[in-house]
Amino acid sequence: MHLTWLDSNSWLIEIGSKRILLDPWLVGSLTFGNLDWLFKGSRPQERPIPEKIDLILLSQGLEDHAHPPTLQKLDHQISVVASPNAAKVVQGLGYTSVTVMAHGETFTLDHQVEIKAIPGSLVGPNAVENGYLLKELQSGLTIYYEPHGTHSSQLKQFAPVDVVITPLIDVVIPLVGPIIKGTNSALEVAKWLQPQIMLSTAAGGDVIFEGLLNKFLKAVGSIEEFRSLLTKNNLTTKVIEPLPGDRLELQLEKRAVTI
Repeated sequence: MHLTWLDSNSWLIEIGSKRILLDPWLVGSLTFGNLDWLFKGSRPQERPIPEKIDLILLSQGLEDHAHPPTLQKLDHQISVVASPNAAKVVQGLGYTSVTVMAHGETFTLDHQVEIKAIPGSLVGPNAVENGYLLKELQSGLTIYYEPHGTHSSQLKQFAPVDVVITPLIDVVIPLVGPIIKGTNSALEVAKWLQPQIMLSTAAGGDVIFEGLLNKFLKAVGSIEEFRSLLTKNNLTTKVIEPLPGDRLELQLEKRAVTI
């Protein structure tokens, strides 16, 4: 199993001989509703489009997960698995094979990887988006991904899970509260799932953030503090801080899991 972090929430997951592109933002800038005065993310240079993508996996319909300029540039013949809101984005762009994943539903990719949709974060007044459990069918190794740090108690039934990708520190707006839940939420899911490895997502990487909203965003906590919390709670989980673009080979022990 190999993972490559591509900044923000974007990952290339190589599992079961399949290459899955998760929540890709690879080209152009990142804005919400074209309000670049409010928030804008950019990078010194665009990420290259990975080759031989077998599946695009989208957790949310927001631009930092279903990024229209990136999705416009990707091959529209690639199969997509998406939350209902993200599915509307790719369908509007003309993708030809889109599977909409409601919570609890399962999709199997070429008899090699099983993907289950798990309730994720509340985005907007009524939309609970998706987290995902991915299982390599041959080995039984599993990955859990949720990009905002909202973890459903339904996860407990799938423990143990080998790899968890989720925020490990909080991002807060003073007087409002966290918009990304890290430390305590990540510790809770670590207790539930007993992962071998945890990796942080939603961090900036090489990205430059600008705009009015960015002036109010504050990161609370650190990776080292989170490692200390794991130790204090007698958890042996290893925390990896990936560098953008580095392809990581994960050394995992096979454990009996069920999804």
